[in-house]
Amino acid sequence: MPSIANLVRSVLRVLRRRQPLWIPLRSGALRVTTRHWVLVLAWIVIVVLAYQTGRDIFFRVAYLILAVEIFSFVWAAYSIAMFRLERQTITPRSQVGRFVEEQFLSYNTGRLTKPWIEVRDESELPAHRASRVLNALGARVRWGWTVRTVCRRRGRFRMGPVTVATGDPFGLFVFHRRLRDTTGAVTVYPATVDLVTFAPAQGQLPGGEALQRRTHHITTNVAGTREYAPGDSFNRIHWRSTARMERLIVKEFELDPSADVWIYLDMERDVQISRWYEETWNERDLSSLWLKSQQLRLPPSTEEYGVTIAASIAKYFLRQQRAVGFAAYGHEREIVQPDRGERQLNRLLEVLAVLRAEGRIRFADLLTLEGAHLGRNNTLIAITPSAELEHVKVLREMKRRGLRVIAVIADANTFGGHADTDHAAIELLASGAPTYVVKEGDDLARALGK
Repeated sequence: MPSIANLVRSVLRVLRRRQPLWIPLRSGALRVTTRHWVLVLAWIVIVVLAYQTGRDIFFRVAYLILAVEIFSFVWAAYSIAMFRLERQTITPRSQVGRFVEEQFLSYNTGRLTKPWIEVRDESELPAHRASRVLNALGARVRWGWTVRTVCRRRGRFRMGPVTVATGDPFGLFVFHRRLRDTTGAVTVYPATVDLVTFAPAQGQLPGGEALQRRTHHITTNVAGTREYAPGDSFNRIHWRSTARMERLIVKEFELDPSADVWIYLDMERDVQISRWYEETWNERDLSSLWLKSQQLRLPPSTEEYGVTIAASIAKYFLRQQRAVGFAAYGHEREIVQPDRGERQLNRLLEVLAVLRAEGRIRFADLLTLEGAHLGRNNTLIAITPSAELEHVKVLREMKRRGLRVIAVIADANTFGGHADTDHAAIELLASGAPTYVVKEGDDLARALGK
C-alpha cells in the first residue's frame, strides 16, 4: 500500500500545476482536462485493489471507468467533426463611428446533441465580440446570431478565423478545431464631418481653360459623339445623330473649365504627436463618443486628426463638383489623380483607411517634388502638424507661382508636443494664404468653417 500512496502523491503534485495536456491533431488539438487525470488515478487505484483483493466489484468499476473514458473520447471527437459554421459579413466596408454587421449560422450536422460548443472569433477589429458559447445544440439543429460592432479605428482588419471547441458530457476531453473558411476582411474608412463652408468658397476658386480630358460624368462641355457601348447611360444618347446614322450614338463630355483641388497630407513619422493610443482608446466607452453627442471625438493623435481633416475636405469639394486629387508620403508614396464623383470619394477613403504615418520624407520635400507638376489653375490644401518654417517658405513660393494655397495646421502643443505653431500660422497669413489651426478636441466642422 505504500506504493499506492506514493503514486497518489505524485499524481496530485502534477494536478496542482493545473497545466492541461495538449495533443496536436491533424484537424485541430485535443486538451485533456484535470477530470480525466483524476479518473485515471481512480482507475489505477481500483485496478490495484482489484488484483490485490480479487473482488468482482473492483473489476466491474474499473471496466466501467474504462468504458466512460472511451465513450467520452468518441463523443467529443464526433461532436467536433459534426459541426459547421457559416459566416457572412453584411458590411465589408464601413466608417469610423458606424457599424460593422456580421451574421453567423451554426449547424449541428451530427445525430447527437452537443452539450456545449464554444465559438471563439479571432478577428482583428477592435471590440468585435462575435464569440459565443452554444448550449444544448440539438441534432440537426441550426442556430444563428448577428453581431453589430461600432468601428473605433480606421484600417483594414482581418475577420476570423474562428476556432470551435467542444467536449463530452463528463468534461474529460475537449477538442479544438480552427475553421479556416471563416476568414474575411473589413475596411473601415476614416470619419468625415460635413463642412458647411471652407475657404476658398466656390466663387473664389480661380478659373482655368477648358481641360481636354474626357470624363464619364455629364458636364456642359460636349466633346463629340461615338457609337453606343454596353453600359452607357440612356441620357447620353444623341437622338438626332441616332436617327441620322440609324444606330445608337452617344455624346462624350470634357471636364468643366474649373480648378483642380489637391490635398497634400503630412505623414512624416517624426512630426506626429499623440498622448495615448490604441489599447486605451479601444477600451473606452462609446456612449460619450457617438451615441449621445453629434460631435465626433477623435483619438488625441495628429495622425488621426490629419486623416479626418483630409477626408472631410475632400468630401466637401467633391460635393461642390470639383476634381480632387491627393498626395502623401506614408509607408509608401500615395498619389490619387484628380477626379470627381462618389467613386473618387470612395477611392480617397480607401487610401486614407490604410495610410499610416511611417514616412521619412519631410513635408517641405513632398511639396517641392509633387508641387512642381501643379499649374496655375490648381488649388493646394496643405495639412500638417509641423510648425517648421521650411514648408512655409515652399508654400509661399508656390503661391507666388499663381497657385491657390490653403494651410491646415494641427496644433501639436494641444496633443502633448512642443512647437511654435502660432509663428508658422502668422507667416502663412502674412503671405496671404488662408490658414486654419485645429486643436485637440475641437469641433472640426466649426474649426474649418471659420
